[in-house]
Amino acid sequence: MAADFQTGLEAYKRGNYATALEEWRPLAEQGLARAQHDLGFMYDNGEGVAQDHSEAARWYRLAAEQGLAEAQNNLGVLYEDGESDTRDNVKALMWYSLAAARFPPGEERDLAASNRDRIEQRMTPAQVAEAQRFARQWKPK
Repeated sequence: MAADFQTGLEAYKRGNYATALEEWRPLAEQGLARAQHDLGFMYDNGEGVAQDHSEAARWYRLAAEQGLAEAQNNLGVLYEDGESDTRDNVKALMWYSLAAARFPPGEERDLAASNRDRIEQRMTPAQVAEAQRFARQWKPK
């Protein structure tokens, strides 16, 4: 599995999205969270595929549910922007909170925490409490 993922990553970095897609899709379908995230990223940005935020959300969600912080943060962005199923600040805050808790210290954690703090300012106390409850109850699949 790792060699196929690496082949896809090297192809992606060269801008060869067709090869990256060919390498990553089977891995994503087998449940590899990193491949699911990266496939979601390709759909999110229209790289080698038609841009499709619903499809991006589907792949991000699969990876996020396994605990991949990058996917959790990106899924939060889609919910906040209304580019996934619907705009849902409660779900966005839940995913941002989980990402901020899972990233190691550094820029990615800071970004997730900033996203979390920013959206929280626009929410009611009841919405914040609901998102926090969902985050506490969340368990990786």
